[in-house]
Amino acid sequence: MGVVNVTPDSFSDGGLFRDTHAAIDYAISLKQQGADIVDVGGESTRPGSLPVSAEEERARVIPVIAELARQGLPVSVDTVKSSVMAESVDAGACLINDISGLSDQHAIDVMSSSRVGVCVMHMQGTPRTMQDEPSYENVLEEVCGFLRSRAESLIEAGVAPSRIILDPGFGFGKTDEHNIELLRNIQKIADLGFPVLSGLSRKSMLGRITGKEDPKDRIGASISAALLAVANGTSIIRVHDVAETHDALKVWVKLSSG
Repeated sequence: MGVVNVTPDSFSDGGLFRDTHAAIDYAISLKQQGADIVDVGGESTRPGSLPVSAEEERARVIPVIAELARQGLPVSVDTVKSSVMAESVDAGACLINDISGLSDQHAIDVMSSSRVGVCVMHMQGTPRTMQDEPSYENVLEEVCGFLRSRAESLIEAGVAPSRIILDPGFGFGKTDEHNIELLRNIQKIADLGFPVLSGLSRKSMLGRITGKEDPKDRIGASISAALLAVANGTSIIRVHDVAETHDALKVWVKLSSG
């Protein structure tokens, strides 16, 4: 999954693809680099970020989604708002990627009335507050319990289990220790019976481990984390550096196969 941020303030590439045409061209290039799906977002979810209106978010993402879908690209929309979800589905999105775990009370209604996939992510707090003082008694049990509950709610609403993806939410209301515990135990999340999506690309934890302050300098660290996530049970990796990660995965698969 390649990342396309149509925002002015995302932590790694905010402002680079705010223009609709630039975002479309970039998404097409990610597909050419090896992305199986492009994830389009119109609201920054970096720590401390503030929400934008549904009107502003729709204006940013819908033209991009519509054109990419017209060209046959599989498109995901990264949003927490049910109204943006519904319009994105109408525009051709094939996956809803919701970092809030379907906190919008109408989000499940959108899913039950459509046939697209849905990725449910765990987050403690909101993007504005999530990294203030994240705390868990048992992070793995609590994340698994939340994701299981949301998946059950979707199934009860008529969403086929085959449409559901789970995301532990690395960096969303977690300390580095929480992230590492989840990364080491991704298979336990996969054991819930759904594919797991992991998003570790360029994140601040990798910067602290490597001493690289600029997110763009964390490519090597991001690739290492992506390979470990896949080795531990992840099915989908959400990345900024598609070409490099795609090549690393090809080599890893070839050399590790019998």
